This record gives sequence, C-alpha cells and structure tokens, in this order.
Amino acid sequence: MKIGVIMGGISSEREVSLRTGQEMIRHLDPNRYEAVPIVIDQRADLIEQVQEAEIDLALLALHGQYGEDGTVQGALETLGVPYTGSGILASSLCMNKRLSKMLLTAAGVNTPTGLCWQGMEDYNPRAVERMGYPVIVKPNTGGSSIGIQLVHHETELLKAVQESCALDQTILIESYIQGMEITCSIIDGEMLPIIGIRSAHSEWFDYTAKYEAGGAEEKVIELPPATHQRVREAALASYQLLQCNVYARVDMILCQDIPYVLEVNTLPGMTAGSLLPKSAAAAGLTFTQLLDRIISCSLRERGEEWGKLQHV
Repeated sequence: MKIGVIMGGISSEREVSLRTGQEMIRHLDPNRYEAVPIVIDQRADLIEQVQEAEIDLALLALHGQYGEDGTVQGALETLGVPYTGSGILASSLCMNKRLSKMLLTAAGVNTPTGLCWQGMEDYNPRAVERMGYPVIVKPNTGGSSIGIQLVHHETELLKAVQESCALDQTILIESYIQGMEITCSIIDGEMLPIIGIRSAHSEWFDYTAKYEAGGAEEKVIELPPATHQRVREAALASYQLLQCNVYARVDMILCQDIPYVLEVNTLPGMTAGSLLPKSAAAAGLTFTQLLDRIISCSLRERGEEWGKLQHV
C-alpha cells in the first residue's frame, strides 16, 4: 500500500508536524507500506502533490490550521483519497476551542469557566478581575500551547492578550485550575493508560515543557477506581460528543478528583517524545503497531471500498 505522509503545513505548529511526519515514516512497516513524504508549504500544494503521488492513503501528520481543522480532510474527500483520523466535522469542532467547550459544557462535562473575546475591542480587564487571577489566555484555535500564557496579575494581561490576538482574532480567558495535568489517549473508542504530567521548570505544561528534553515528567499513573471512572467517562464522552473517530487525545486537569477537560486533539503529536505513543507503549503497542492500527481503523471508517485497501 502506498502511504502519503502529509506533514508541514502553514500553521504555527509546522515544526512539530515535520517531526511527527518524520517519526511516522521511520516506524511504518516497510514490508507493508511504501511511504511517500508529502511536505506542504502552502495551501495550493496539497491537491497537486497528492494527485502526483498517486497514494492509496493519506497518513496525516499535520497540526493546527489547514491540517487539523477539517479543511485538508475536506480536500482529500473531494479527491477520493482516504485519510487517517477523524472526519471533517470532528476536526472542525475540536479545533474551535470555544465551540467544543460549549458543547461539552451543555452535555455536563466539566471545563474551565471563562470569557471569549473577539479581538482587542473586547478587552476588559475588569471582567477578568471579577473572574479572579490567575487566568490562562489562549488563542481559540491552534495547539502545542503556542500563544498560551498563564497570567497572574492585571499588569501581565494586556501583553498576553495582544500576543494571543496576533495568532487568532478570537481568544479565550479561562480560570486557571490548579491540579494534576493528565492526558487520555483513545484508539478506536478504547481508552489507553492515563499519563500524568509534571512540568519540570514551569507552572504548567507549556511549549518548552512539551518539546524540550527534560521539560516534563510524563508517566503512566494509577488513579483510585472512582476517580479513574470519572476520568474515563469524561474522556469517552468528549470523544463521542465531538464526533471523533479512529484516534484522539483528551487533555484534562484533575482537581480534587474532578476532571476538567481542556481540549480534544484529533491529530495529536506523534514525535519520539509525544504522549500518545507513550500511552500506546504502556498498553503493549509499539509505534509500528500503533500506526498499523490507526491505518486499519481509518480505512474502515472511510468506507467499505477504501477498507479493501487493508488487504493490498
């Protein structure tokens, strides 16, 4: 089977995407797949490169805008090329933090409370003061903690808001919940072992903690049965409500044994140090087996005709 590993893209997460794609290529079983790197530098690249490569399946290593937001998924469906991960709707919903929070809250899933501002014209420090500091300021779209800042005082607020607005016109200001950061990886509706995260040099799991060597301690944790059940229910409810399929990663804060969902990642990082491969390894899956499962599940989800490619 000819697999096109689509990576790069135009978002602020381009470098992470390239690392994800390279790691995927390194671990694809050469006896089963012919890997073709497809590096996207601009929006116009995708259709031309995919058509030229004549691939059987697009293995998506993209992150952020034009990659994880449903646009690439829509283009591939138009081309009739099956792809890995969630479909158009789930990708779009999960990329929009404001909308996904609204849906989760309406369904009774705990998320941090907060405000949504449409650019600097909504800037209102008094509203944040009423919420109480510290707060998290974040762009409505994007990932890898790019543009997200922890703000302890009003004197820090303006700069944080300006920097988030530079990345996205819509931004969120959320109450900072102190607790244990955890992440729940889900493959084909099955939750893998939970990973607890402790940042080494920062108060929260920021970009440096995520991607610098030694930036955080990430390990499988055992929670009390009742707490584990609440976490599992919140993770699976989020996955199902937002219409995810194949795989995703649900990030949470666990505060006083109550899970608060931060976001759902439909194309989580798959670098050497990423959380999903670590969780899969704890479940007994090698990186190669993880990719095999993502590919087979994706072909099944894309439809019966594409599913026949599993046997090619």
